[in-house]
Amino acid sequence: MRVALFTETFLPKVDGIVTVLVLLMDHLIERGVDFAVIAPRLDRRITAYRGRPVIGVPGVRLPLYPELRIGPPTPGTYRAVKAFRPDIAHFIHPALVGTGGLLMAKRLSVPALASFHLDLATMMQYFGLGFLERAVWWYTRANFNAADYALAPSRRMQSALRAHGVREVGLWRRGVDAGRFHPRHRTSAMRHRLSGGHPADTLLLYVGRLSSEKQIGLIRPALDTIPGTRLAIVGDGPARAELEARFAGAPATFMGYLSGEDLSSAFASADIFVFPSAMETFGLVLVEAMAAGLPVVSARVGGADDVITPGVNGYLFEVGDGRGLIDGVRAVASDPARRIEMGHNARRFAESQAWPAMMDELIACYDDLIAGRRPSI
Repeated sequence: MRVALFTETFLPKVDGIVTVLVLLMDHLIERGVDFAVIAPRLDRRITAYRGRPVIGVPGVRLPLYPELRIGPPTPGTYRAVKAFRPDIAHFIHPALVGTGGLLMAKRLSVPALASFHLDLATMMQYFGLGFLERAVWWYTRANFNAADYALAPSRRMQSALRAHGVREVGLWRRGVDAGRFHPRHRTSAMRHRLSGGHPADTLLLYVGRLSSEKQIGLIRPALDTIPGTRLAIVGDGPARAELEARFAGAPATFMGYLSGEDLSSAFASADIFVFPSAMETFGLVLVEAMAAGLPVVSARVGGADDVITPGVNGYLFEVGDGRGLIDGVRAVASDPARRIEMGHNARRFAESQAWPAMMDELIACYDDLIAGRRPSI
């Protein structure tokens, strides 16, 4: 089997989409599936991934999201894809590279699969472009219906895609590397760093991009009203300066980007994971935090309903509900024994969400589409 993977973002950028794509590529290699990546050229030095070709698409920086480059595939892109001779094309949320790629797939007579990874329509609201939301959904619907099959990452997004007119929508669940994210990575040194030298306090953790739609400022009132709580913010982004001003004088530590062992240790060394984001397609960090043994207090977005059982491994609150966030954090923080039990429950759930099983379901979907069958997922 030969798979053409079209994506709008790629290494060296670090985000949820790239994380899933890297996990997919590693799994395809493990299963002996050949692939080529077609992606915006963010770094000219990246021409291959573990020996598999990366076909770079030229582009320009996106003003609203400067970490990205955008641009349509070129005739040279088409020639390179044709020379690869794919059996199937998988579009990681087709937007621009993917739209051109869908035309290539039709011209090459190979089946096309589109997976949903980014709620662009809702994001427009946070860029002050809410008037474009309907147009973005129209464009999303057109792209996903141009594919032979679509995959959503959560039941919530599956329902949303169907409600907006996408015809064939399956469910490609998200998993976690339960070895990389594990309570054993907890260290006193990392806890000291995260807590700003106050390791005895109850340590809340946020991991992710620092941007307006993440609504990280909603956590500040919890620090003000729940005694003995502190917050560690791991990540970076355009809202960092604004957030540093918002949390001035509060017991909060900005850690910047962490990766590898430091990131694993940061998850495991906290007490409660707090996620107030207003928009997610799934929210990989939720299951990563649970794998590290943390109860999760999250806005009801993306896959949160799929992974959090209120009162068992965390709590849910409606988007923008600061009172609900405070109540969830207080319920966990007020009873250390219960917090530990909920952390154990979170870990047990995460252990059932192994990436290999999810990726094998995707490969089975590839097989079905190549054979002309309706996928079973």
